[in-house]
Amino acid sequence: MRRNTRKNWDKRRSRGRRGPEKSAGRRDQEANERARRVVPPSREARRLLEGIGTPRAKPFKPDDFQLEALAALEFEDVLVTAPTGSGKTWIAREEIRRLLESGRRAWYTSPLKALTNSKYHEFIDEFGPNSVGILTGDRKENSDAPLIVGTTEIYRNQLFDSLRGGSEVTADLVVLDEAHYLADEDRGHVWEEAIILTPPRIRLLLLSATIGNAHEFALWLEEIRGVRCAVITGPLKRPVPLRSAVLLPDKRLLPLLNESGRLNPEVLALTADERR
Repeated sequence: MRRNTRKNWDKRRSRGRRGPEKSAGRRDQEANERARRVVPPSREARRLLEGIGTPRAKPFKPDDFQLEALAALEFEDVLVTAPTGSGKTWIAREEIRRLLESGRRAWYTSPLKALTNSKYHEFIDEFGPNSVGILTGDRKENSDAPLIVGTTEIYRNQLFDSLRGGSEVTADLVVLDEAHYLADEDRGHVWEEAIILTPPRIRLLLLSATIGNAHEFALWLEEIRGVRCAVITGPLKRPVPLRSAVLLPDKRLLPLLNESGRLNPEVLALTADERR
């Protein structure tokens, strides 16, 4: 058997050498330079990305609609309609804080498990792990906590259980996030049943960005529950505007809309090519 001498091993190793490797920073720099050469940013792309970044920190000051909603919750149910990012959750958080400080309890419901998990961790950071529990189809943690975060289906099921067992749901406030799901063809009955079965002594706070007939909705709530429902409307425009764009296979970024607010002709041409 041939011995693998150090000399032979060194020869084999030297044949596989490719010279000194470039640092990760150098490789990234060269890749960025190639990308800039291949895909120069267009005027439209620069306009699309202009102003994006982290805003300067400022002391928080609640908007008038947020303070109005908190004041109304002292006496009646409240339906808040405001664009995404305008601070609807702040209203719920501050009302929950007030209740927890006075030894009372609350439920926070959402239609999605991912959103429920997100709110669970957000409220743990705010109120501490001992004060917050979660109930979904997959998780059951700290279910005796004064604040329970769960899906709307789980809350509705607890109402059914309380009716069958002759007990009461231990809550002083129920937050129904994404309340417009009431109009959902497949799941809307869950929100309807939750609203109908929630005892009038429990205050309801409904949050939505997309309810168009808020006052009609509030009148229906009052008829069903026998409790007045205030409609609080937030700003008409999103505090953080949306910017839509299309990323092409050649890595160009095209704004979906042109300066006049119409569909970008280049995007329109791409969709026309796909139909052929």
